[in-house]
Amino acid sequence: MTGRAEDGGAAGRRRGLVGEALFMENARKGSIVSRANSIGSTSASSVPNTDDEDSDCAQESPKETYKDQRRRAHTQAEQKRRDAIKKGYNDLQAIVPTCEQQDFSISSQKLSKAIVLQKTIDYIQFLHKEKKKQEEEVSTLRKDVMALKIMKVNYEQIVKAHQNNPNEGKNQISDEVKFSVFQGIMDSLFQSFNTSVSVTSFQELSACVFSWIEEHCKPQTLRDVVIGVLHKVKSQLY
Repeated sequence: MTGRAEDGGAAGRRRGLVGEALFMENARKGSIVSRANSIGSTSASSVPNTDDEDSDCAQESPKETYKDQRRRAHTQAEQKRRDAIKKGYNDLQAIVPTCEQQDFSISSQKLSKAIVLQKTIDYIQFLHKEKKKQEEEVSTLRKDVMALKIMKVNYEQIVKAHQNNPNEGKNQISDEVKFSVFQGIMDSLFQSFNTSVSVTSFQELSACVFSWIEEHCKPQTLRDVVIGVLHKVKSQLY
Protein backbone atom coordinates (compact mmCIF):
# COMPACT_ATOMS: atom_id res chain seq x y z
CA MET A 1 0.00 0.00 0.00
CA THR A 2 2.76 2.35 0.95
CA GLY A 3 4.56 1.66 -2.34
CA ARG A 4 1.50 2.46 -4.45
CA ALA A 5 0.97 5.73 -2.56
CA GLU A 6 4.51 6.76 -3.26
CA ASP A 7 4.12 5.88 -6.91
CA GLY A 8 0.90 7.93 -7.10
CA GLY A 9 2.62 10.95 -5.50
CA ALA A 10 5.52 10.75 -7.89
CA ALA A 11 3.13 10.60 -10.82
CA GLY A 12 1.25 13.60 -9.51
CA ARG A 13 4.44 15.58 -9.17
CA ARG A 14 5.43 14.63 -12.72
CA ARG A 15 2.07 15.81 -14.04
CA GLY A 16 2.45 19.03 -12.11
CA LEU A 17 5.90 19.60 -13.60
CA VAL A 18 4.60 18.82 -17.08
CA GLY A 19 1.69 21.23 -16.61
CA GLU A 20 4.01 23.90 -15.34
CA ALA A 21 6.31 23.37 -18.32
CA LEU A 22 3.36 23.63 -20.71
CA PHE A 23 2.21 26.81 -18.98
CA MET A 24 5.67 28.34 -19.29
CA GLU A 25 5.85 27.34 -22.96
CA ASN A 26 2.45 28.88 -23.70
CA ALA A 27 3.41 32.04 -21.86
CA ARG A 28 6.63 32.27 -23.84
CA LYS A 29 4.81 31.78 -27.11
CA GLY A 30 2.29 34.42 -26.13
CA SER A 31 5.00 36.93 -25.36
CA ILE A 32 6.67 36.19 -28.68
CA VAL A 33 3.40 36.69 -30.55
CA SER A 34 2.70 39.95 -28.72
CA ARG A 35 6.18 41.21 -29.44
CA ALA A 36 5.82 40.22 -33.09
CA ASN A 37 2.52 42.09 -33.28
CA SER A 38 4.06 45.17 -31.69
CA ILE A 39 7.02 45.02 -34.06
CA GLY A 40 4.67 44.56 -37.03
CA SER A 41 2.59 47.55 -36.02
CA THR A 42 5.71 49.65 -35.46
CA SER A 43 7.21 48.66 -38.82
CA ALA A 44 3.89 49.23 -40.51
CA SER A 45 3.68 52.73 -39.04
CA SER A 46 7.27 53.47 -40.00
CA VAL A 47 6.90 52.24 -43.60
CA PRO A 48 5.50 55.08 -45.85
CA ASN A 49 2.26 54.59 -47.63
CA THR A 50 3.16 53.55 -51.14
CA ASP A 51 -0.25 54.43 -52.49
CA ASP A 52 0.03 57.97 -51.17
CA GLU A 53 3.52 58.18 -52.56
CA ASP A 54 2.36 57.00 -55.95
CA SER A 55 -0.41 59.58 -55.94
CA ASP A 56 2.10 62.31 -54.98
CA CYS A 57 4.43 61.22 -57.77
CA ALA A 58 1.51 61.20 -60.15
CA GLN A 59 0.72 64.77 -59.12
CA GLU A 60 4.36 65.98 -59.37
CA SER A 61 5.15 64.30 -62.69
CA PRO A 62 3.24 66.88 -64.80
CA LYS A 63 5.21 69.68 -63.09
CA GLU A 64 8.50 67.98 -63.90
CA THR A 65 7.39 67.45 -67.49
CA TYR A 66 6.49 71.12 -67.86
CA LYS A 67 9.85 72.14 -66.46
CA ASP A 68 11.57 69.76 -68.84
CA GLN A 69 9.61 71.23 -71.74
CA ARG A 70 10.54 74.76 -70.75
CA ARG A 71 14.16 73.75 -70.32
CA ARG A 72 14.14 72.03 -73.70
CA ALA A 73 12.48 75.04 -75.40
CA HIS A 74 15.00 77.40 -73.81
CA THR A 75 17.87 75.20 -74.96
CA GLN A 76 16.52 75.09 -78.50
CA ALA A 77 16.01 78.87 -78.59
CA GLU A 78 19.51 79.45 -77.29
CA GLN A 79 20.92 77.08 -79.91
CA LYS A 80 19.01 78.88 -82.67
CA ARG A 81 20.35 82.22 -81.44
CA ARG A 82 23.90 80.92 -81.44
CA ASP A 83 23.44 79.42 -84.90
CA ALA A 84 22.10 82.75 -86.21
CA ILE A 85 25.05 84.66 -84.74
CA LYS A 86 27.50 82.14 -86.17
CA LYS A 87 25.85 82.38 -89.59
CA GLY A 88 26.01 86.18 -89.44
CA TYR A 89 29.74 86.15 -88.69
CA ASN A 90 30.31 83.62 -91.46
CA ASP A 91 28.38 85.79 -93.92
CA LEU A 92 30.39 88.87 -92.90
CA GLN A 93 33.63 86.98 -93.32
CA ALA A 94 32.51 85.86 -96.79
CA ILE A 95 31.27 89.30 -97.91
CA VAL A 96 33.97 91.60 -96.53
CA PRO A 97 37.07 91.30 -98.75
CA THR A 98 39.48 92.29 -95.97
CA CYS A 99 38.35 89.31 -93.90
CA GLU A 100 39.97 86.91 -96.34
CA GLN A 101 43.11 85.27 -95.05
CA GLN A 102 46.22 86.81 -96.56
CA ASP A 103 48.85 84.84 -94.69
CA PHE A 104 49.02 81.16 -95.62
CA SER A 105 50.78 80.33 -92.35
CA ILE A 106 47.61 81.19 -90.41
CA SER A 107 45.13 80.02 -93.02
CA SER A 108 44.09 77.14 -90.79
CA GLN A 109 43.28 79.53 -87.96
CA LYS A 110 39.83 81.06 -87.79
CA LEU A 111 39.42 84.79 -87.41
CA SER A 112 38.01 85.88 -84.08
CA LYS A 113 34.68 87.66 -83.87
CA ALA A 114 36.36 90.88 -82.72
CA ILE A 115 38.63 90.91 -85.79
CA VAL A 116 35.69 90.20 -88.11
CA LEU A 117 33.71 93.10 -86.63
CA GLN A 118 36.68 95.49 -86.80
CA LYS A 119 37.42 94.60 -90.41
CA THR A 120 33.74 95.02 -91.24
CA ILE A 121 33.69 98.50 -89.66
CA ASP A 122 36.84 99.48 -91.55
CA TYR A 123 35.37 98.25 -94.83
CA ILE A 124 32.11 100.17 -94.26
CA GLN A 125 34.07 103.35 -93.56
CA PHE A 126 36.06 102.76 -96.73
CA LEU A 127 32.84 102.36 -98.72
CA HIS A 128 31.49 105.62 -97.27
CA LYS A 129 34.64 107.47 -98.36
CA GLU A 130 34.45 105.94 -101.82
CA LYS A 131 30.80 106.91 -102.09
CA LYS A 132 31.58 110.50 -101.12
CA LYS A 133 34.44 110.62 -103.62
CA GLN A 134 32.22 109.28 -106.39
CA GLU A 135 29.50 111.80 -105.54
CA GLU A 136 32.05 114.62 -105.84
CA GLU A 137 33.20 113.24 -109.20
CA VAL A 138 29.60 113.03 -110.41
CA SER A 139 29.02 116.64 -109.33
CA THR A 140 32.14 117.77 -111.22
CA LEU A 141 31.05 115.88 -114.33
CA ARG A 142 27.61 117.45 -114.14
CA LYS A 143 29.20 120.90 -114.03
CA ASP A 144 31.37 120.00 -117.02
CA VAL A 145 28.33 118.81 -118.93
CA MET A 146 26.49 122.02 -118.11
CA ALA A 147 29.46 124.09 -119.31
CA LEU A 148 29.63 122.09 -122.53
CA LYS A 149 25.91 122.64 -123.11
CA ILE A 150 26.39 126.40 -122.65
CA MET A 151 29.32 126.38 -125.09
CA LYS A 152 27.26 124.40 -127.55
CA VAL A 153 24.43 126.93 -127.37
CA ASN A 154 26.89 129.82 -127.86
CA TYR A 155 28.52 128.19 -130.87
CA GLU A 156 25.12 127.44 -132.36
CA GLN A 157 24.18 131.08 -131.98
CA ILE A 158 27.46 132.17 -133.60
CA VAL A 159 26.91 129.81 -136.52
CA LYS A 160 23.32 130.97 -136.88
CA ALA A 161 24.37 134.63 -136.84
CA HIS A 162 27.04 133.95 -139.47
CA GLN A 163 24.51 132.18 -141.68
CA ASN A 164 22.11 135.09 -141.40
CA ASN A 165 24.87 137.63 -142.28
CA PRO A 166 27.20 135.94 -144.76
CA ASN A 167 28.88 139.27 -145.73
CA GLU A 168 29.84 140.09 -142.17
CA GLY A 169 33.27 138.51 -142.43
CA LYS A 170 34.32 140.51 -145.50
CA ASN A 171 35.05 143.70 -143.58
CA GLN A 172 37.68 142.30 -141.23
CA ILE A 173 39.60 144.49 -138.80
CA SER A 174 43.34 144.72 -139.38
CA ASP A 175 45.94 143.93 -136.78
CA GLU A 176 46.87 147.59 -136.57
CA VAL A 177 43.36 148.52 -135.49
CA LYS A 178 43.38 145.71 -132.91
CA PHE A 179 46.68 146.96 -131.55
CA SER A 180 45.35 150.51 -131.42
CA VAL A 181 42.37 149.36 -129.34
CA PHE A 182 44.64 147.39 -127.01
CA GLN A 183 47.08 150.28 -126.71
CA GLY A 184 44.31 152.73 -125.88
CA ILE A 185 42.97 150.48 -123.14
CA MET A 186 46.43 149.93 -121.65
CA ASP A 187 47.25 153.65 -121.79
CA SER A 188 44.07 154.50 -119.91
CA LEU A 189 44.76 151.86 -117.27
CA PHE A 190 48.40 152.88 -116.92
CA GLN A 191 47.44 156.51 -116.32
CA SER A 192 45.20 155.55 -113.41
CA PHE A 193 47.83 153.07 -112.20
CA ASN A 194 50.62 155.66 -112.30
CA THR A 195 48.60 158.20 -110.36
CA SER A 196 47.25 155.74 -107.75
CA VAL A 197 50.13 153.36 -107.05
CA SER A 198 53.23 154.28 -105.05
CA VAL A 199 56.48 152.43 -105.72
CA THR A 200 58.61 153.79 -102.91
CA SER A 201 58.54 150.40 -101.14
CA PHE A 202 57.28 146.91 -101.80
CA GLN A 203 54.75 147.12 -98.98
CA GLU A 204 53.27 150.34 -100.36
CA LEU A 205 53.26 148.83 -103.85
CA SER A 206 51.35 145.76 -102.66
CA ALA A 207 48.79 147.82 -100.74
CA CYS A 208 48.30 150.30 -103.59
CA VAL A 209 47.96 147.63 -106.27
CA PHE A 210 45.07 145.93 -104.46
CA SER A 211 43.32 149.23 -103.84
CA TRP A 212 43.85 150.24 -107.51
CA ILE A 213 42.39 146.95 -108.74
CA GLU A 214 39.36 147.36 -106.52
CA GLU A 215 38.77 150.92 -107.69
CA HIS A 216 39.79 151.06 -111.39
CA CYS A 217 39.34 147.47 -112.54
CA LYS A 218 35.68 147.07 -111.80
CA PRO A 219 33.62 145.64 -114.67
CA GLN A 220 31.69 148.85 -115.15
CA THR A 221 34.90 150.95 -115.12
CA LEU A 222 36.61 148.69 -117.66
CA ARG A 223 33.49 148.74 -119.81
CA ASP A 224 33.53 152.54 -119.89
CA VAL A 225 37.24 152.54 -120.76
CA VAL A 226 36.77 150.08 -123.64
CA ILE A 227 33.78 151.99 -125.03
CA GLY A 228 35.74 155.24 -124.94
CA VAL A 229 38.71 153.67 -126.73
CA LEU A 230 36.47 152.12 -129.41
CA HIS A 231 34.79 155.47 -130.09
CA LYS A 232 38.20 157.10 -130.41
CA VAL A 233 39.49 154.44 -132.84
CA LYS A 234 36.28 154.60 -134.87
CA SER A 235 36.52 158.34 -135.23
CA GLN A 236 40.09 157.95 -136.49
CA LEU A 237 39.15 155.31 -139.04
CA TYR A 238 36.03 156.93 -140.42
